[in-house]
Amino acid sequence: MKNNDLDLLLVDDDDDFRSVAAQRFRKSNLAVQEAPDGESALALCERRSFDVAVVDMRMPGMSGLDLLEKIKQVTPDCETIILTAEGTIETAVSAIKQGAFDYLTKPFSLAELETVIRKADERRRLKKENTQLREVISRSSQTSEIVGESPAMQNIYRLIERAGPSEKPILIQGESGTGKELVAQALHQNSSRRDKPMVVINCAALPESLLESELFGHEKGAFTGAVASKPGLFEVADGGTLFVDEIGELPTALQAKLLRVLEDGSLRRVGSLQERRVSVRLLAATNRDLREEINAGRFREDLYYRIDVMTIKLPKLSEREGDVSLLIDTFLGADWQIEPQARQALESYGWPGNVRQLINVIERAKILGDHKTIGLWDLPEEIADPQKSDTAVAARPVNDDLATMTRAHVVETLRKEKGNKARSARRLGVSRRSLYRLLEKYDIQPAELESDVRT
Repeated sequence: MKNNDLDLLLVDDDDDFRSVAAQRFRKSNLAVQEAPDGESALALCERRSFDVAVVDMRMPGMSGLDLLEKIKQVTPDCETIILTAEGTIETAVSAIKQGAFDYLTKPFSLAELETVIRKADERRRLKKENTQLREVISRSSQTSEIVGESPAMQNIYRLIERAGPSEKPILIQGESGTGKELVAQALHQNSSRRDKPMVVINCAALPESLLESELFGHEKGAFTGAVASKPGLFEVADGGTLFVDEIGELPTALQAKLLRVLEDGSLRRVGSLQERRVSVRLLAATNRDLREEINAGRFREDLYYRIDVMTIKLPKLSEREGDVSLLIDTFLGADWQIEPQARQALESYGWPGNVRQLINVIERAKILGDHKTIGLWDLPEEIADPQKSDTAVAARPVNDDLATMTRAHVVETLRKEKGNKARSARRLGVSRRSLYRLLEKYDIQPAELESDVRT
């Protein structure tokens, strides 16, 4: 990740000044690149993104004013400081109007120049934070609290408290609907980056072409539809946290790019040769066994060891003793009531879709409920009358094992929803993509779902 205070480009044809200044600023923890003229400086800018550029006004070849304009085109976020002699102050003022941060008139001390550099970088940071805030507001979901008092959840709280302040990547494992994003939010809030953005991306929700652009950004014209340059989520999260959900779905080609960002903080936007550097803490989540994915050649082993510094494994809702009743009250809200039989049915159910499924069931029941009261008849049949719901399943020759029961449950749900994948996925409490994976895993054929199956 980025270890220096800022990336500085020093452009001056005076070799002695450039050498002395570079040496001084490197001792102040600045990453300094030197260029003797505008052409060399521009070549550096095309390969690397700088935070601040110090540019002499008069140089052989390209003038400082021309270089300022080109730097703004190549690296719009870079703040520029102009160095000028007495006779060119009017030109320096003109440079300010064209976007330069400030100018210094020769002679000046290096301490004075460093002060101006720091101020320029501060303005750059403030502008970037404003941009990040707008991006986070438009992209991120609202933060919610984790609800649960069971021993299993108390252990999760202890892990969050210990792991939160660390800068290391954390891998969050758990079935769909167990609350992996809520745990990521809690880790971020317990870190030193809590005042910076936490940005979320779900790898299963986007095709590979869009996923690369979302993560790493793209330049104008990089592909059809790229009408403007756009920062990726790593840049938006710079200084903060990036939560990569369903990381097991990340294509192998993008895994290499992710590994490089984790190793040294460097990335390139799609369609760009310019290297940018970020400081981001990565939190990743998956409902897959990544070791199995490695053995199958679908996940890089070196990336796995990079993100698996510490693992937090979330319990299934069925393993959280006493939490279902607490969650029911939380999701119902103070204005709603639930009849004892309905509460008992919810507490007795196995919840294969975990907390997400419970939320969906409660929301459905609130739509059907009268007088802000939920009764047994407002619940799905498989919960309200599990014996009746299981009759069709029991009539079929099945083995009494979890895989067979899961397969039967998926088939029965699809039958009830007349093969509608979207409604079936919601009823099961899983994503539509996960439902397709279940169909493939258990070799469920359309013929099993009767003749009116819809795709």
